Amino acid sequence: MTDSKPVSPLDPGVSVSLLGTGPMGAPIARNIIGAGVPLTVWNRTLHKAQAIQGGTVAPRPADAAADVVLTVLPDLPQVEALLEGDNGLLTGWAQAGVLEPILVVHGTVSPTEVAAFAAHCKSHFGVTVIDAPLSGGTIGAEQGRLSIMAGGPAGVVQRLTPLFELYSSTVLWFGEAGAGATVKACNQIVVAATVTALSESMALAKASGLDLEKVQAILKGGLANSEVLQQKGARWITGDFHGGGSAKNQLKDLRFITEAAADAGLSLPLATTLKTEFQTMVTEGLGDLDHTGIYLSITSNRVKEPS
Repeated sequence: MTDSKPVSPLDPGVSVSLLGTGPMGAPIARNIIGAGVPLTVWNRTLHKAQAIQGGTVAPRPADAAADVVLTVLPDLPQVEALLEGDNGLLTGWAQAGVLEPILVVHGTVSPTEVAAFAAHCKSHFGVTVIDAPLSGGTIGAEQGRLSIMAGGPAGVVQRLTPLFELYSSTVLWFGEAGAGATVKACNQIVVAATVTALSESMALAKASGLDLEKVQAILKGGLANSEVLQQKGARWITGDFHGGGSAKNQLKDLRFITEAAADAGLSLPLATTLKTEFQTMVTEGLGDLDHTGIYLSITSNRVKEPS
């Protein structure tokens, strides 16, 4: 008996590429390929794209100019840099005869800036931009259970949903471009606050001579439980804060949050405080650590007892 080949959920002839095979992009690419969808991959560091088994490696962004281009990059400037020039997507789409390309922005970006970028791409190049940030971390990406909050034309998002569901368990449309990024801003307030609250909790427990593993067992058994604690609790116990979602990216997200709040006429005191705390962490040279490393910044600034 032979295994049947997975059937692609996309319409026949629709090509897909993924640009950015980092910690999030690589598992997304593997899930797409595993579902039977032919995938072209590109990464600025070529060997990271070559590590994706079953993918077709593109040496230039132009060679990855598919009908649907997924970008999994840190911020919007990295996406914008892929468009123009002889090696860019615009050249590639023209050479491939792709008349109505779709460009998906999976990174966490400014709601205001991605809305302007989408309008510019549509009016100048005929490119439809879908603002589709992700939540769930690298574990969620590996397990295919990310959450996607999408902004852009509803019909295009509906057509892309079968593709998104190859690496996500929740896909919801919220409005035009920029709406997805705004939902991600809401998400990141909770994430940054939870990471910081847990770090303060662990700092207090450690300074009081308590067993962190036992403390976490209590937290997991009650209202204080969270996905952050489930996925990252071991970091506070082992003291290993390398890898994962970086503090500098968390700070970037918090800047977008305060920008979005200002646009909405709001002052968010907690988000503002969190931005200050993560700015301190980055200034201390800890920005490349996982955002749970805010624990190190907290414990390095312990209040000294009076002499």
